[in-house]
Amino acid sequence: MITAAKLRAQTVKDLAAMAKREGVAGWHSMRKEQLIKALLKCAKDESNRRRESKRGRGTNGTSASEGPARSVDGRFESKRKASQRDRQRLVQIRAKLAQAKDLAHQSTPERKTPTTDRLVVMVRDPYWLHAYWELTPQSIERAQVAMGRHWHEARPVLRLYELAQRGTTEAARTVVRDIEIHGGVNNWYLDVQDPPKSFQLDIGYVAAGGRFLSLARSNVVSTVAPKKPNGVDGNWAGVAEDFDRIYAMSGGYENHAAQMQLKEVFEEQLRRPMGTPMATRFGLGAEAVSHARGAFVLEVDAEMVVFGATEPGAHVTLRGRPIQLNDDGTFTLRFPMPDRRQVLPVVASSGDGVEQRTVVLAVERNTKVMEPVTREMAEQ
Repeated sequence: MITAAKLRAQTVKDLAAMAKREGVAGWHSMRKEQLIKALLKCAKDESNRRRESKRGRGTNGTSASEGPARSVDGRFESKRKASQRDRQRLVQIRAKLAQAKDLAHQSTPERKTPTTDRLVVMVRDPYWLHAYWELTPQSIERAQVAMGRHWHEARPVLRLYELAQRGTTEAARTVVRDIEIHGGVNNWYLDVQDPPKSFQLDIGYVAAGGRFLSLARSNVVSTVAPKKPNGVDGNWAGVAEDFDRIYAMSGGYENHAAQMQLKEVFEEQLRRPMGTPMATRFGLGAEAVSHARGAFVLEVDAEMVVFGATEPGAHVTLRGRPIQLNDDGTFTLRFPMPDRRQVLPVVASSGDGVEQRTVVLAVERNTKVMEPVTREMAEQ
C-alpha cells in the first residue's frame, strides 16, 4: 500500500518514473510535493475501482448478473424453495385449524343457512345420547371476538351436565365432562353412565384455564333403566338371547366328560337345564309332548316406532297426521308396519309458522314364510 511517508522517502527521479508509469499528466513539470499528491490520488482511485469490481461479482467469482441462483451446488435456490414449501404448509395447517374450530352449519343447495342457533339432544338407549346442532357463522365470529387472545387455544366442545332427578334449576346442574368435537359435522353421539338419569348439553368453546363460552343450550332428556332378561347377570344377557347356538358352538352337545363344567356354568347362569336343543329351549318334557301335539302354528307381525325431537311448541305431522309433542319437544309414534313399501314424510313447522323442515322416511317390510320342517324325535 502506497503511503505519503513512503513516497517522501523516494527521490524526485524515482517519483517521476512512478508518475510516468501511472500515466500522470504533466509529471515532467511537477515538483516533488506535487508528484506525491498525484501518486496518492492515483492509488486512491485504483483502490476504489477494485472495490466496485468486487461488488459486481459473487463470492465465487461469478458476475452479479448471473444472480445467486447459480451459487455453489444451488444451495441458495434450495433454501428458497424449502422456505416456500414451509410457508405453504403453514398456510394449510392454519386453514385446517380454522376449519376444525368452525362449528357453523354449512348450507347446501337443498337447505338454507340457519338464522338462529339451536342444540337438540335425543335419547337413543339407556347408555347413548344423540346431539344435533345448527350454529350461524355470525355466532362463531362473536365467539372469536369475545374470547380475544384466548381464541387461538380454544377448543370446540359439548359440555355434558347431569341434572337432579327433580328440578332443572341452575343449582341442580353438575358438569359431568367436556366432549371435544370439531367442525365439518353437525351431530355427535355421547355415552352416559348409570341410568336412569337426566342430562342437558351446552355447545361452545373452552380455553386454557377452563374458561367456557356457551353458544347454545339443549333440551333436557332422561335415560331409562336398562332391562335385564329374567334376572340374568348383565354379562350373560347377550348369551341368554342366543344361548342354544352359543352352547352348541362351545361343544356343549358333544358327549365328553370335559363338557360337564360348561354345562354346569350355563345352567347356573341362565337358570335352565342344558341338554338336547329341544330340551334346552323348551324344557325336559318337550320332546315327549311334541309327539302328542296337534298343528304347530307360528304367527309373526311387526310394527314401527318413529321418534325424534324438535323445538318445544312446534307443530309436527306424519303423513299429515298431527303428532303430540312432549314438553321438551321430543316425540314418539308407534304404528303397524304392513308387508309393503311405505313413504312417510315428517313435517315440522316452527311455533310462529315462519320456518318448516321435512324429513322423509322410506321403509319396506318383506315377509317370507318358509317351508315347515319336521324332525323325527328319538324314542325315550
